[in-house]
Amino acid sequence: MTAVPVIELADVTKIYPLASGDVVALDHLSIRIDKGEFVAIMGPSGSGKSTLLNQIGGLDVPTSGILRITGKNIRQMSDEELTNLRLNAIGYIFQKFNLIPLLSAYENVEYPFILKHRCNDDTGRVSQLLAGVGINRRMAEHKPAELSGGQQQRVAIARALVNDPDILLCDEPTGNLDTKTGAQIMEMLTALHNQGRTVIIVTHDPSVGAQAERIIRIKDGKVEEP
Repeated sequence: MTAVPVIELADVTKIYPLASGDVVALDHLSIRIDKGEFVAIMGPSGSGKSTLLNQIGGLDVPTSGILRITGKNIRQMSDEELTNLRLNAIGYIFQKFNLIPLLSAYENVEYPFILKHRCNDDTGRVSQLLAGVGINRRMAEHKPAELSGGQQQRVAIARALVNDPDILLCDEPTGNLDTKTGAQIMEMLTALHNQGRTVIIVTHDPSVGAQAERIIRIKDGKVEEP
């Protein structure tokens, strides 16, 4: 019996209606990603990479076609069901970190935990995750603006992991970092993949893409055939 893919797009189209004319961001796209894969999505600017990641992350829904995440058709899910899917199954790591400026690093990581469990973390998980990504107790008290870009991305990784998701979605996770720090972040993502997580990275950097097990190339909203 064939395992159910963790992510499956079948003939997915995404159209954004604009006054100047409709924009076809994804054009009859079909992709399958199995559990535990490490996949890079690559393509030129405007190719549809970020739109595809937003679809996979449940942040947007297709105009047509079928998109299943962990076997569930997201076009048939309510807003509440989509929110729960994002909270439980998916960890999102952004290029610009997207940390909440008024919260400390610790509070940023704890926030999704509170959303899921309706209580503060009394298990030590948040502190363990921060320590695991190299953020000590003193740094954890700092606001994002008081941390370097690399430190902020480490906090963002800990935040993405706090609810123990099976899927990690990374949108240009090294794009705002220097080469050395970017390499450290990629080592961390590779280690997380080796633990059994499905890792999907959107990148335009060939050296980042080369570290994935498989590259999906997108152009004009379509998969480029090798």
